Amino acid sequence: MRLLGRALNSFELPDETIRLLDCALAYDGSLHSAHHSAGLHRETYRHTWLLADGSALTLWELVHNPAPGSEPQHEVYVDEEELRTATARLALPPETPDFELAVQVRLSPVPAPRHAYVPDASADHARRLLRRAENTDRPGADLAALLSTASAHQITQAFGVPGRTSRARIGFSLYEHAFLLHDGAEVSLWEVEHTATPDGRHMCEVYDSEDTARLAMERRAAQVP
Repeated sequence: MRLLGRALNSFELPDETIRLLDCALAYDGSLHSAHHSAGLHRETYRHTWLLADGSALTLWELVHNPAPGSEPQHEVYVDEEELRTATARLALPPETPDFELAVQVRLSPVPAPRHAYVPDASADHARRLLRRAENTDRPGADLAALLSTASAHQITQAFGVPGRTSRARIGFSLYEHAFLLHDGAEVSLWEVEHTATPDGRHMCEVYDSEDTARLAMERRAAQVP
């Protein structure tokens, strides 16, 4: 909102761009290039947002003063070609500038989330998952508090092959519950569902890593007569 508020041409941005910015989860920005000469200056900045669906949105900001000593003006553009066109219109002196950043400073790409997340009461889903976990070494209050900021999640099955023992049919399934937090971070819970219980009933266990969950499955399977 600060960027759009100071840009003189923000009203020209597409409505879809404004809508996507309302759903942004994380932000990064950096100086892209600069030119200073005879009291005139021009800087360009790249602003990048991580969206809830894992994609990235970039806006280009042009900052310049129309005359030496005047207040800077801000403009914003949706692609680099528009930025170059706007920069070419500026009346900067042709002589060698007092300062010029000739090599463009580029941001590292915003890491793409590993999952295709779906916003769907994700914080409540995490709370219910932890509540039904029966293992005493389930994730604690710190992780539960972190997951209360989840904005989207995805469930995938990592393992699910029923086995047969001498006394009963025992089933094991492993699910990854991946959560996208408001700051763009990703956290996963690993759910083990099995019937390796004395009375054959269904049991749910939850762990904070895949390795720990798989070890728990092996331990449970070894206890079956």
